[in-house]
Formats: sequence, C-alpha cells, structure tokens
Amino acid sequence: MDEKSRREAAESLFRQAYEHQMKGELEEAIQLYKRSLEAYPTAEAHTFLGWTYSFQDRHDDAIAECHRAIEVDPEFGNPYNDIGAYLIELGRYEEAIPWLQRAMKARRYEPRHFPHANLGRALMKLGKTQEAMREFRKALEIEPNYAVARRELARLVGGNGFGPGQVAAG
Repeated sequence: MDEKSRREAAESLFRQAYEHQMKGELEEAIQLYKRSLEAYPTAEAHTFLGWTYSFQDRHDDAIAECHRAIEVDPEFGNPYNDIGAYLIELGRYEEAIPWLQRAMKARRYEPRHFPHANLGRALMKLGKTQEAMREFRKALEIEPNYAVARRELARLVGGNGFGPGQVAAG
C-alpha cells in the first residue's frame, strides 16, 4: 500500500475510533486507534489513544502515548497539555508545570486556553493563588465562555461576582 493509501486508511480508522470513544466504547476505540497507528502513525492518534487510556484511569499508559505523539510531531501541542493534565490528576503538580508551558508555546495547538486553565489548576493546588488567577484570566482572554476557568477564577476571587480582571478594592 502506498503512503497516501496508508494515510487515508489511518484517518478512517481514527474517525471510527473517535466515534467509539465518544460513545464510551473505550475498548473498541483503543483497538481502532492502534490499527490507525499501524496503518500510519500520527501524533493525533497517539494523543487520542492516550486520552482514551485516561478515561480508564490508565494515566501512565496515557502519558506514554503522549510521549510517542511528541516523537512523531514535536510541534503538536495537545500531548504536552495532556501530560500536564494527567500529572495534575496524579497529584504531581510541580512536574505538570513545564509540560503545560510547552503546550502554550507549541506552534500547532488548539484549543489554546486549555494549558492556561490547567496551569491555573496546578498553581491553585500549590497554593499560588495570584499566579493561578492570572492563568485563569489568560484562559478567559482566549476563550471568554470557558466555564471551567470562569468557575475556578470565581472560586479563587471568593465568588464575589466580579468578572475576570476585576477584584474588589480593598
């Protein structure tokens, strides 16, 4: 099979895997992502396979897939953010920070607000409230409707009803 045919087969398998993943059919999704990777390895398939593993609380496997994604395409930002998010889930907040910062700098990455919100989460857990608030505000500058960042920022500000960037004078 030529490269174009392998790519097309991999894309088709990837789409099928994603559909199964969104239905909660994780084992089917895993098998299809693996078949996609066999046909033609992509950073996206490794990252999404990792994401599926994370749904099963298999964070070490998820992180390993993200590392494979980075090997395939170091400019793809999603696996950097995902490693940071998985490390936060594992309570390894300091270790998550450089991964989230790398996601912010990646050339090929959407949605750009996620690493700021995740960095905010890590900083919040580390007791760095002002820094966390700054990151949640950055996430909201990028995506004003991002409910997670809005909720976390409101919680840090004290739920006083002030919007992003507004703090009570005192």
